[in-house]
Amino acid sequence: MNSPLHQFLAPGSIAIIGASLDPAKRGYRALAGLLNDGYAGKIYPIHPKLEAIMGLKAYPSIEQVPEPVDLALICTPAKTLPGILELSGRNGVKGAVILASGFGEAGEAGVRLERETLEAAQRSGVRIIGPNTSGMFNLHKKVNLLALDGVKPGNVGIVSQSGNMLLALVLEAQHKGHIGFSTYVGPGNQTDIGFADYLRYLSEEANTQVAALYVEGFKNGHEFLRVARETARKKPVVVYKSGSTAAGQKAASSHTGALAGSYAMTVDLLRQAGVNVVGKSGEILPVAEGLGLLQQAAGRRIAILADGGGQATIASDRLSEAGLQLAGLEVVTQERLRAVLFPQASLANPIDVAGSTDAHPRLLADCAGILCQDCNVDQVFLVGMFGGYGIRFAQELAGQELDAAKELAAIKQQSGKPLIVYSLYAPLKPEPLEVLRGSGIPVYDSIEHAVEVLAALSERGEFAQRDASAVYAEPMLPDPAMQQMIVAARQAGRDLLEPEAKDLLAAYGIDVPPQRVLSSVADLDTLDPAWLDRPVAMKVVSKDILHKSDAGGVKLNLQGRDALHAAYMDIMASCRTCQADADIAGVLLTPMV
Repeated sequence: MNSPLHQFLAPGSIAIIGASLDPAKRGYRALAGLLNDGYAGKIYPIHPKLEAIMGLKAYPSIEQVPEPVDLALICTPAKTLPGILELSGRNGVKGAVILASGFGEAGEAGVRLERETLEAAQRSGVRIIGPNTSGMFNLHKKVNLLALDGVKPGNVGIVSQSGNMLLALVLEAQHKGHIGFSTYVGPGNQTDIGFADYLRYLSEEANTQVAALYVEGFKNGHEFLRVARETARKKPVVVYKSGSTAAGQKAASSHTGALAGSYAMTVDLLRQAGVNVVGKSGEILPVAEGLGLLQQAAGRRIAILADGGGQATIASDRLSEAGLQLAGLEVVTQERLRAVLFPQASLANPIDVAGSTDAHPRLLADCAGILCQDCNVDQVFLVGMFGGYGIRFAQELAGQELDAAKELAAIKQQSGKPLIVYSLYAPLKPEPLEVLRGSGIPVYDSIEHAVEVLAALSERGEFAQRDASAVYAEPMLPDPAMQQMIVAARQAGRDLLEPEAKDLLAAYGIDVPPQRVLSSVADLDTLDPAWLDRPVAMKVVSKDILHKSDAGGVKLNLQGRDALHAAYMDIMASCRTCQADADIAGVLLTPMV
């Protein structure tokens, strides 16, 4: 693996700079976690006064460690970082995990300190995770710098800009009992290593079958999209992107210094790249689990097989809201269902067995098998109380359910079509449902979560079909002047003004009409005569005046200097009357076309 993150997540030796005997300190918890989990590499506690910590020889500084160290976990305050990184580099440290906050997310002084920290790292050849990171772990290598107990190793790799979000996912997985994690990294401020690097690592990491990310903002969105597309071709990528509101974007900026950008545009670009975007934090693990087990579906046509009419109706609503379709069943399918179900059963999708399975739950497997053979069905959604018949009706039915679970597993394997189960009894974890999970059939205790998985499987299938025939153009990056223009707009907290946006389009080779911005009426004297000899339009340029025509900020079919002068004065007067405190950059001239 060529990723720079290999030295972080599979290090042969670790120094804990700021190791401690105080259980409340991170330097204690990280050291204890490594020892308790059985990390096989060498550990070097660094403390200026102590000679030993937890039975390990301690060193007064990283310089005193007798051999090069792969990774340093730095638990000291922000102001100490530049000096520590310089010393670490001289002692062969390849990577540093920086926990301290107080950098770019904390104002101008923090921005300067973050820049100094990065410069020190670059001079010394040390790569950085963070600063302001919650930490990292690789459970398959027993590298756990978060000291979280009881985290089950598994196949879900997590990158999260929130340590609490990781904790929520871990607690949810522990409650469910069947979801485990391979790797976690908290990117923090992404001062050095960014989301694209983390995703590239998860793409290459053999123990990770699905990547799940919580993102507040990207430092290099273009590079991330490129890596996301490459990763999505190999394994699912699930992203929960916060900052969907102005309040959320402001909170993200104060948390990690993230520039959130346009939420809707970001989500659209992610989906185009094959990323499965979820809209709620509670959907991250269910969707990651389902995609990890089933990968993708051939389409959006769903057959609902239910043992209750109400839940069949609810499931139908949720499918429609998610952009999925109820499959139109073939006549032969309905005839085969009629042969095994009670006469009162509803055979039009959604299928309501109407009591047919109360004493014969094994019929659910028979019906699922019939549905999977229908060419109009892409996925089957089993809705109701499967797994609980032996609890609800008679213990003797538990054996039938167990047989049905094994049959469902065989049907899923033979048909190749995704089969997803919502069960009222999922929280109780009865044996039939555990058999389903063990055979690669996801089981959910929420109809909504199950439907999100059905939609995600469809999206991945559509991406695979689209990507197979797509021809991707080489990226074009704007020139330095355009980059500076974008940065200036971001720093001013505004979108690009109309003439700026047109300049950017032109830089990408997209034709735009000729334009000229007049910052004052005196600029009329500098116009090329061609602007005076043809009809032009004049529009106010302002980030504050959104409805420019309503404000009197637009004039059409103007020709000649006198007409332009009068229009300029009229626009300024009208706009000032409409919005006295508006920031007005001038007016924009464009030819009438």
